[in-house]
Amino acid sequence: MKKIYSASHLMEAQIVLDLLEHAYIPARIFNQHAQGCTSEIPFTHAYPEVWIIREEDFERGKRVIETYEKTPTATGIIRCPACNEENPANFQLCWKCGSGLETALYQARTPE
Repeated sequence: MKKIYSASHLMEAQIVLDLLEHAYIPARIFNQHAQGCTSEIPFTHAYPEVWIIREEDFERGKRVIETYEKTPTATGIIRCPACNEENPANFQLCWKCGSGLETALYQARTPE
């Protein structure tokens, strides 16, 4: 196992974990319950961390995370092509079913 990401909060760690798993990179979150201990340990030790299971996935996982970090923040709503659920336009995965929103994002940005 190898640490690939240190998140500022648990929700961000979960997003990264979901993106990695969507790319078939098995990973785990550590320190998900440590933020309640911040008065007892240094706060940087309580940050949620994402660790990949297989070290050979590290470089590919880093590229997934770089893409996530470079994705511009967008406002608005987009519908999931799989379940038709509304999602914020900056989501890459549907919050309800976990399907990729790439197709819907492309269609929303392409003029007809």
